[in-house]
Amino acid sequence: MDILQDKWRIAPSTLIPQWFLAIIKSYTPNSDGKHVAKILWQRGIKNRDQLMAFIDPDIYHPTDPFIFGKEMKWAVKRLKKAYRNQEKVTIWGDFDADGITSTSVLWEGLGQFFLPYLQLNYYIPNRITESHGLNSQGIEKLAVSGTRLVVTCDTGSTNLTEIDYANELDIDIIITDHHTLPNDRPPVTAIINPHYFSTDHSLFNLSGVAVAYKLVEAFYQELPDVPQKPLEQLLDLVAIGLISDLVELKGDCRYLAQKGIQRLQKQRQFATRPGVAKLLELCQKTGDRPTDISYGIGPRINAISRIYGDATFGVELLTSRDTQLCHKLALKTELANARRKEIQQRVYKDVKKKLSQIDLSTMRVIVLEDSQWDSGVLGLVAGKIAQEYSRPTVLLTRQETDSEDQVKVIKMLRGSARSVNQIDLYKLLDSQKKLLYRFGGHPFAAGLTLYLKNLTLFREGINQQFRQKIDDINYIQTTIEVDLVVTVIDLGQDLFRELKLLEPCGIGNSTPKILIRNCWFDKIWNKNIKDIKKNKIQYIKTNFEIHDFSTNKGFPGVWWEHYKDELPFGKPQDAIVELYFNSYYKRYEVRLIAIRDYVANFEINQNINNDNYLLDWRNEKSVEKVDTQIQVLQECPNSWDQLLKIYYQTQQRKLKLALAYNSPKYLNSTQVWQQLLGIAKYYSRTHTIIKIEQIKIKLELSDYTLKLGLETLYELGFDCDRIEEKLKFRWTKKIANDAHEKVIYFLEVVEEEQFQHKYFHEISLDCIQERIFGDNKKK
Repeated sequence: MDILQDKWRIAPSTLIPQWFLAIIKSYTPNSDGKHVAKILWQRGIKNRDQLMAFIDPDIYHPTDPFIFGKEMKWAVKRLKKAYRNQEKVTIWGDFDADGITSTSVLWEGLGQFFLPYLQLNYYIPNRITESHGLNSQGIEKLAVSGTRLVVTCDTGSTNLTEIDYANELDIDIIITDHHTLPNDRPPVTAIINPHYFSTDHSLFNLSGVAVAYKLVEAFYQELPDVPQKPLEQLLDLVAIGLISDLVELKGDCRYLAQKGIQRLQKQRQFATRPGVAKLLELCQKTGDRPTDISYGIGPRINAISRIYGDATFGVELLTSRDTQLCHKLALKTELANARRKEIQQRVYKDVKKKLSQIDLSTMRVIVLEDSQWDSGVLGLVAGKIAQEYSRPTVLLTRQETDSEDQVKVIKMLRGSARSVNQIDLYKLLDSQKKLLYRFGGHPFAAGLTLYLKNLTLFREGINQQFRQKIDDINYIQTTIEVDLVVTVIDLGQDLFRELKLLEPCGIGNSTPKILIRNCWFDKIWNKNIKDIKKNKIQYIKTNFEIHDFSTNKGFPGVWWEHYKDELPFGKPQDAIVELYFNSYYKRYEVRLIAIRDYVANFEINQNINNDNYLLDWRNEKSVEKVDTQIQVLQECPNSWDQLLKIYYQTQQRKLKLALAYNSPKYLNSTQVWQQLLGIAKYYSRTHTIIKIEQIKIKLELSDYTLKLGLETLYELGFDCDRIEEKLKFRWTKKIANDAHEKVIYFLEVVEEEQFQHKYFHEISLDCIQERIFGDNKKK
């Protein structure tokens, strides 16, 4: 097995202009806003208009729907014709959360112009028996029912054969979609797809539901006197689809998500959509945060088709005003989600077992199949495996299809693929299209079908294509960007409210990653979660408290899909977390993202991968990619002494550079005292002991300054008993009157000792240099 370890990278410090901080402060009255200001600046938000449009949706100017040009005009013209002639219109949707919300938006929006169920209907393919996209059997059924116009949502751009068949049956098609475009425009009445815009356009990242909304918006503008309900009532559905589909939330995407969440958070109170309100209740969310969608509503809507295949009732769930019906459908959805978790965990374990038996050192794209895997969860598992192994992942299951002559059975493979690290998955699949029966999707996710006999060729071909185009192990290695470095005492309400200004987060504006250094975990326990019937689900999570020396109090957290044995106990760690609010327990918590053993000099190199390198100049490719702190020798040293000279020159330069920038290798005296006090508090509270050498190494104290520090702690009420080479602290609550003066004296002694230590270190290097270079090379 070959799992690439993630690289951690801290965003460099930068000077934020005062005008920038002042704007942020006006939106974060309970804090100075410096944390969120730093993140925004690092993410490229650097001018006033850009900043205001980002944080305040009331200032942003949304793009007019007719920016889609003649395609939108053709679409509206055809809808007007259908409206005036009372033609039958069918919405062709998709079965994922984006597809169901897209269908719901068109159902409610176009329902202001066409009588539901009489002139307007919708069709959602069965996930298990039909798969994504248009299909000829479904189109034939619509023709028989009298449909004259089909409006697709979240699908249809590449279904050229099916479009031709619809044309033969005199059915016009308007495509609204956001997936990858074919090389040539399909023969349809109109195709509204934001991928016709440039990648920096404000509409380029629209998901299916947002494109559907733009069509309804244009129709509202064309016939403004017809609709009886305001267009804005659709925005909560738009937000659910946008955030569930993991598109980049910038431009109009961000605006629509912000406005939609504002409407969504009113559902628990007013229940204008009883189905949505019940879903929020069942997943114990309030609807005021995007994570209430991404971890709550979205997975539940997706679970409908994953478990039942038929997702038609999902539209009823989101659009019906019948409270009793919606509650029944919401409970059905909740049970589907519980079942989905169990199946997903089982398939994930199967995939991991297969991977443990494979040499992945030469495999750049993971391609696996198993006839027992449930097709409904393959996309979820593929996404998790892709992240964990830093490789695009394709998971397939078998399905048998009768041939046209009904004599023999054709063995097919069908499944899902997910990408990682900006690798264009669609292009990889397109390179193997001759081996595929059909495929579709976008750069990050795709669905595919192929003949079983083509599997080996497909696996070899897609890996060969990857190696030819991308083969760089550093490229596929996941990098976690650290946004903030804080201590445990900084976690809580104030920081949460400040970071909330970044929401909604997603691709291109990720949830802030917070690094906590030199921490440890306590009160670790795990359990299986339960469904609404109190049945255990094989879907694990581990709860814990995270500690450091900044405070005696731990902070609660959770690590999803991990067992307690995976968390080191009592061993110093560096941890990357996300801060969130647990609406069930009504408290702030952290969600653990990654952990590593504590590395003391992490800050100097700003990179946790602090390896030593011996580089060969003949490998010119490696020279171009090495860290700027690494010295590359253009000529091979003739002797060991010559190599030592170069080494000590490099070490001296690094030391002086570190001293010039006040290297954090040396804690300042206040930090030393705070950590020493924190040690005393923690070990007196836990009634445990600590090695003397451990304190000396961590705080870089001599025997004398440690003795002085312990005497100072005594003045503050801490008794300290020495047991061999260990210390045991006990809090007596007896604080001396002159304790403050003792602390100041300790700080002064530590500062003097640190100065002497630095000075001696520099002099020592000079002495070594003198021995190697001789008197004529003295400093």
